[in-house]
Amino acid sequence: MTLILAAIALLGVCIGDINAFSTPPRCRSQRQPIIITSTSHFGGGGFGASKSKVVPSKKKTKKPKKSKSAGFLDELEVSTSSSSSRSASQISSSSPKLDRFGLPVPTEEDIFPPLAPDITRIPSNKDHDFNREEVADAIKNHLGINLNVFDEDGLSMHREQNGKSSESTQWSLNQLHKDPPVFQIDNFLTEEECESYKSMVEPNDNEPPKAFQITSPTFSSLSISRRTSTTWFCKYDGVTTLLSKGQQLLSVGLSQMEEPQIVRYRTGEEFSWHYDEIPSTQLSNGGQRLATLLVYLNDMEEGSGGGTVFRDLSPPTVSSRNGKRKRSKGPANSNTNQLTVRPKMGTALLFFPSYKDGTPDVRTLHKGEVALDTKMIAQLWIHEREYRAAVPEGNRQTDAMDGVKQEAARLGFL
Repeated sequence: MTLILAAIALLGVCIGDINAFSTPPRCRSQRQPIIITSTSHFGGGGFGASKSKVVPSKKKTKKPKKSKSAGFLDELEVSTSSSSSRSASQISSSSPKLDRFGLPVPTEEDIFPPLAPDITRIPSNKDHDFNREEVADAIKNHLGINLNVFDEDGLSMHREQNGKSSESTQWSLNQLHKDPPVFQIDNFLTEEECESYKSMVEPNDNEPPKAFQITSPTFSSLSISRRTSTTWFCKYDGVTTLLSKGQQLLSVGLSQMEEPQIVRYRTGEEFSWHYDEIPSTQLSNGGQRLATLLVYLNDMEEGSGGGTVFRDLSPPTVSSRNGKRKRSKGPANSNTNQLTVRPKMGTALLFFPSYKDGTPDVRTLHKGEVALDTKMIAQLWIHEREYRAAVPEGNRQTDAMDGVKQEAARLGFL
């Protein structure tokens, strides 16, 4: 009897030791500042848990009690050791990544959590023709659009020749999303103007440079965003057509315009989820960005990536025969669940990172899809108030004033 009691006591010690190894790691994981929603991080049955059965030996032996007790403990030890090994392997492959300080690396969802369901998002209805009153209502809390340059059909009052073609073109204003407002302006730049801007980034020994390359990879430890494109900052007086058209579209002063940029994405490059708002520490220069005007300088075929995607916005809807609304599958939308704008030469995309009072709009999270071919854009940001340019040195909005006026007269705006 004494031997039996001793064996039971020893068994209790061993099981206690097993629990001592199995419980603390679970507790430590729960103390980490990250929410784990799946038990798969702990091998399914908890760290160190075993589903193996202890199978007693079928071999008949004379039954010395010490031998039987030792055999049971040996088998239990082998079983728990094997299951612990499997669980450790599963944990190493499914545990969150840690930085060099042993802290969990932030995930995309940590940086950009999903929007609450009660945050207003209203898609546009593709069935409706251009409606000036609806557009005016959509932009009432934002910087807005100069609707005086458009007629009742959403076509611009001015016309211009499109390259070598004898046909003239007009801007065509299309509302892609109602709240927050997102617009597409077809024919914003002509083919000739797009080619001219693309050529600015090519070396030319015959004239002084108008664009200055800035490497723009974004791999910050404080941000999950990745940017692997190349950016050129333009001199204001080198892009007077873009500035003049932007000024007429938005009815803003040149002094509010950030340095114009040309951006190139080569195959495999991208700009992952991000906002266009300015960090609060940099608001002293011009205040917040109120508008993003992005112009595609080349076409991207369907399936070649490079689209601009808004994570939390839906594509325009169309009404079906039974009166219900369904999502559109028009050419601007390559993703049926998210508003996605395909690059088309000369087409402008306009949206508003902030309300007109400078409050950032959290609904405008977007990304540039991975490009499977070369993609080029021109972009312009509009600030709340006067912005002081810094790149390149000596770059000033006032240098472009005369050229912008001349372009406005040529285009028929003056």
